[in-house]
Amino acid sequence: MSVFYAMIPAFFWGTTYAVTQFTLPDWPPLLLGALRALPAGLFLLLVKPMWPKGKQWRQLALLGSVNIGVFFALLFVVALTLPSAIAGVGMMSMPVFAMLYHGIFYRRIASRTQMVCGAFLIVLAWLLFDPSELSLKPIGLLALLSAICCIILGSDVTKRLGVTMHWWQVLTWQLILGGSILAIAAFVHALFSPEQYISAISHVDLTNIGGMLWLVLLNTILGYGLYVWLLQRMSVVEFTFGGIANPIAGIVLGVLLVGESYTLWQYSLMIGMIVMALLPQLITSMNANNNIPK
Repeated sequence: MSVFYAMIPAFFWGTTYAVTQFTLPDWPPLLLGALRALPAGLFLLLVKPMWPKGKQWRQLALLGSVNIGVFFALLFVVALTLPSAIAGVGMMSMPVFAMLYHGIFYRRIASRTQMVCGAFLIVLAWLLFDPSELSLKPIGLLALLSAICCIILGSDVTKRLGVTMHWWQVLTWQLILGGSILAIAAFVHALFSPEQYISAISHVDLTNIGGMLWLVLLNTILGYGLYVWLLQRMSVVEFTFGGIANPIAGIVLGVLLVGESYTLWQYSLMIGMIVMALLPQLITSMNANNNIPK
């Protein structure tokens, strides 16, 4: 049952791409990031006020800059430049980058299963993103790669800060500080390129409002809130089993909302990437269960 709950935030995060393309297609990424993060963080602060002290401000500002500020901006660049299904499935290549990160900075060698599955992920991603088969914008692919790096670095910092700070404080203030940085960046950008901002704000309709409420209430407040709540009650390995809902949401909503379509071969590659991303976790869980004394 816990894995089912873990699929809820993963599913909503996977809807970001299609929902953004369908409801907010011409909005600047910096503005979208600020409107998603800052109201969510302020709401969480109102629910449970917790204030940083001393050097915690600097630590949380750094975390908010990477995990929210840069990541949210990149995420909306991805959402506005890449197909929803491709963006969702592309995120499933994260284990490869995580293995490289931990190998370089922590000298942690991945298991044989993880390395084999990582190699298959690279091959499948290479075939899926083949320019001769699929036309993708380079800026979208670069933003996707950078966003994955932000997730890995931000998650590492979040884990280390969680040792000295309450998880609610870490969650709330990374959203507030990261959202504030995005708001300042959006304001500066609007001074030099006001047309896109004026067009977005002056033509707000119910579709835009509905999309923004979806991103703030469901993707951020519910998604991030349920995420941190679940991690207090289940292991990271158990939680990651719910990650399969992310690309599924991207694929399904990409077809339903944006009208994306792919060949059977491309869908097969997407499914293969999902399986390779989940297989090491599945094998680890099965081995752990087999080693439990009967």
